[in-house]
Amino acid sequence: MAKAIRKFAAAAALTGAVLIAASPSFAAEPGEGVTIKMGQATWDTGWFHSEIYSQLFQKLGYKVDGPTTLDVPAFYQSVAFGDLDLWVNGWFPLHDTYKPAFEGSASIVGAVAEKGALQGYLVDKAAADEFGIKSLDDFKRPEVKEAFDRNGDGKADLVACPPGWGCEIKISEHMKDYELEDAINPIKAGYSASMADAVASYEAGEHILFYTWTPNWTVNELQPGKDVMWINVPEREGVETAPAVTGLDTCVSDPCSMGFAAADINPVANNAFLEKNPAVKALLEEVRIPVEDIYAQNAAMNAGDDDVKAQATAWIEKHQDDVNKWLDDARAAAK
Repeated sequence: MAKAIRKFAAAAALTGAVLIAASPSFAAEPGEGVTIKMGQATWDTGWFHSEIYSQLFQKLGYKVDGPTTLDVPAFYQSVAFGDLDLWVNGWFPLHDTYKPAFEGSASIVGAVAEKGALQGYLVDKAAADEFGIKSLDDFKRPEVKEAFDRNGDGKADLVACPPGWGCEIKISEHMKDYELEDAINPIKAGYSASMADAVASYEAGEHILFYTWTPNWTVNELQPGKDVMWINVPEREGVETAPAVTGLDTCVSDPCSMGFAAADINPVANNAFLEKNPAVKALLEEVRIPVEDIYAQNAAMNAGDDDVKAQATAWIEKHQDDVNKWLDDARAAAK
């Protein structure tokens, strides 16, 4: 009898082990043994959603190498060659100029946030009221140039974008197309440092002109409609510009011709990598992050809370139901 019981117990244990091995909850994650070489933008306002995706990839079993921080042109060349697998910091149509570098080898997949990014030029509200500033053309007026000339070169100073950013290329086009090269001096140093200097100048009572995008800490520090106002780009025959935005009460006019199309924030990934990793492709297609959440994190970061990993973890926990669905769908796509 004792011998029979021992045989039964052994058989039960073996059966249990088989069942456990076959159980979906104990199945290997689709990313086990695979490393994602991830890129990340140089602008820190994009690091929050980059970290969210990184943590989601890791929940699927992937190891994430990086993210490696690099400039826009360098990323699109790297993802085309397969030196990097992906990033989630694409801005389209602003980055359309880089499509020839990666089309055919890499693709836009999904959207972090759709039509959530306004871009354009702002001036302090006091100057807009005092000088009647409506567009960049007003900076050709001597009294306006003088009021915004902070380095004494006879031109109005504009906080622009560092070389290699998509906005830097577009701003340079505006300077040429609207014949502003003798009126405005685009500052192309590090953006955050330049904006911090502009904020300090504003607080000291000086006039400021700057480019920005949303979501971004700048519009928390300098609130449109209260501290600053969006302004227009000029109308020029033969110069195409983005459709005007209507209903924007923080602009000096309605409609407001901002010179930049509202952008989608998109992941871009290497095609060969996506083909081998359908779970990643499915995840990229489904994840969405509200721009309001990115805006809130950017404001917190600017206020000194720069623990991006902890902020991303908290966001994932807060949106656990959505996250679970995204992960389950990604796992299903890998089967």
